[in-house]
Amino acid sequence: MQVQVGDRKLEMGGKYLTELRDSNDILEDSGKLRERMAEDGYLLIRGLHDREQVLKARNEYLLQLEAIGRLAPDTAAEEGLIGPDNQGAGTQGLNLERPELLKLLNSQRVMSFFDAFLGGPSLTYDYKWLRAVPKGEFTGAHYDIVYMGRGTHNLYTLWTPLGDISCEMGGLSICLGSQNFERIKQTYGQMDVDRDNVSGWFSSDPVEIVDKFGGKWATTEFQAGDALIFGMFLMHGSLANTTDRYRLSVDTRFQLASEPVDERWYGRNLGHYAWGQGPTVSMEDARKQWGV
Repeated sequence: MQVQVGDRKLEMGGKYLTELRDSNDILEDSGKLRERMAEDGYLLIRGLHDREQVLKARNEYLLQLEAIGRLAPDTAAEEGLIGPDNQGAGTQGLNLERPELLKLLNSQRVMSFFDAFLGGPSLTYDYKWLRAVPKGEFTGAHYDIVYMGRGTHNLYTLWTPLGDISCEMGGLSICLGSQNFERIKQTYGQMDVDRDNVSGWFSSDPVEIVDKFGGKWATTEFQAGDALIFGMFLMHGSLANTTDRYRLSVDTRFQLASEPVDERWYGRNLGHYAWGQGPTVSMEDARKQWGV
């Protein structure tokens, strides 16, 4: 099977792409989960969320997309068919005015998992990052730390697909071993997009990452209820959506409540305050300066 990332087509099982492995076999052992995270850089948990609650949150979002004219006319909202303008949608904020989504993301089921995994009471950022990705779009390779590195670095992203997502729909992909790319961590990984005003993606070419720095990309087909968890220094992006249906997903972040929090995403509705305001340094220029 081939999947598309930008202009590249990668063969599953080939030089550049393999399958993610799940960690459900060690789900009840937090110590082993922490070891797996250190080893793999991620945890794929099948069925971490309640599937029916995921589908309720999905339908809630699709009805809102329908209300603003993003869905194909004369089709059922639950199909998620993209309208003729092929416009994406991204929503960020404190509560998003989506009660079913918040019920899913802030559930006791999720919080209990992170309490155990982190070894103490956890908190989740007030901000949530909700996306509807249209046909032809994808996310380039990046570290999350460059967007939210002002608090603890012991911070984890929880990527939740809202529905069943095939590879053709553009699910998340991660670069195995990239949490150990020291040259990138000490240059790009020290960046702050609001302070430095540099474009955020490190690369839009997954082949370049592997050929130059090592590792291998990994992805899978996701089902409603699945979750992918990873740290701030894991290179990740997404496959391209090559279908006529929106890829719906949401990013949330979790950390120990006792550790410092990035003030842009917790407690006040701030968000990025300088990134993209005024001249922006291209990643090409920044990488030349860093020597990577």
